[in-house]
Amino acid sequence: MSAHDEPDGDLLDRIFLTRVIEPGDEAGGRWVREFGAGEVVRRLQEGGAALPGVSGKRWAGLLARAAVARPRQDLAVARDAGVRFVCPGGTEWPAQLDDLGDARPLGLWVRGRAALRMWALKSVAVVGARACTEYGAHMAATLAAGLAEQGWVVVSGGAYGVDGAAHRGALGAGGATVAVLACGVDRPYPRGHSQLIGRIAEQGLVIGELPPGDHPTPSRFILRNRVIAALTRGTVVVEAAHRSGSLVTARAAQRLGRHTMGVPGPATSALSAGVHELLRGEATLVTDAADVVELVGDIGQLAPDRRGPVLPRDLLEPATRQVLAALPGRGAARPDEIARRAQTARDDAIARLYELRALGYVERHGDGWKLTRQAVTSVRGAPGPG
Repeated sequence: MSAHDEPDGDLLDRIFLTRVIEPGDEAGGRWVREFGAGEVVRRLQEGGAALPGVSGKRWAGLLARAAVARPRQDLAVARDAGVRFVCPGGTEWPAQLDDLGDARPLGLWVRGRAALRMWALKSVAVVGARACTEYGAHMAATLAAGLAEQGWVVVSGGAYGVDGAAHRGALGAGGATVAVLACGVDRPYPRGHSQLIGRIAEQGLVIGELPPGDHPTPSRFILRNRVIAALTRGTVVVEAAHRSGSLVTARAAQRLGRHTMGVPGPATSALSAGVHELLRGEATLVTDAADVVELVGDIGQLAPDRRGPVLPRDLLEPATRQVLAALPGRGAARPDEIARRAQTARDDAIARLYELRALGYVERHGDGWKLTRQAVTSVRGAPGPG
């Protein structure tokens, strides 16, 4: 949708509801499922009888929020910040989030050029303690770099400690990473990570449920973790005390049937006690990226030893197919050259190259990019545009 297109009603209704209903509110999700977003918005705006399953006091609080909701203004602010809103059922919506049922996000605010649905198909969460040790930071960065080098998208929460180390590890390896925030994606939190999150937005994606300018709260951090768990193929916990929020992510992953993994630490470390507790349960012990890929890659077409691209070429977005077609049949090409052939901006070409890398079509060679061996046949055998 361009900046001049008129947004559709469902999109505006869902943006309205992101100002009124808290993330993960199952009562709100049930209302949207049973009555539709438009009807829920109408009843909130008219201020009549309460919707089912809510007390009078809470209904009054929802009405107060609804009175100040300005979805068109939120959408305009988001667009000015390079942020789009992705609705359930849309072409960019990751269908695995539907596993959350009525706790599914009303929609997601997305900052960055890559296609979220495509990236989420081959993603792993790396989470852990904010106040991590040097060992924890090293393991998170090394794991993330190894995953990125093998074409996996690293997802984390953008926080200090393990999250930040994981994001930096993926970025440092020239890979793809996604930060899931518990606040508006236009105002990164923590502030000390503003530069890092800005870099993630340039090279990867920054996403969240909350509208522009909204602030984080303790409950929003906890509820954000269900999105990390549902979005990814598996969750790796690197250092976590007994009451760590990252354990919430791991347990959500287990409930959703995702792989749950833990990196062991010293037996005497309180920061590894939560991980060890997970490992005594259903979690799998991992020590490097190869261990992770062996586990999460054993999923049909997503297996690391696949012989073809993850998705058929014709399922890619047209602009991404154009960048793919701009790569030479042999050898590598630099991003500037690829962008020129694809008739797009350099930054856009780079973002789409990272997307194609995550899907198994291309790989980096120094400062250049080339087709993977398994992609050459697909690209050469595909019909040209027209």
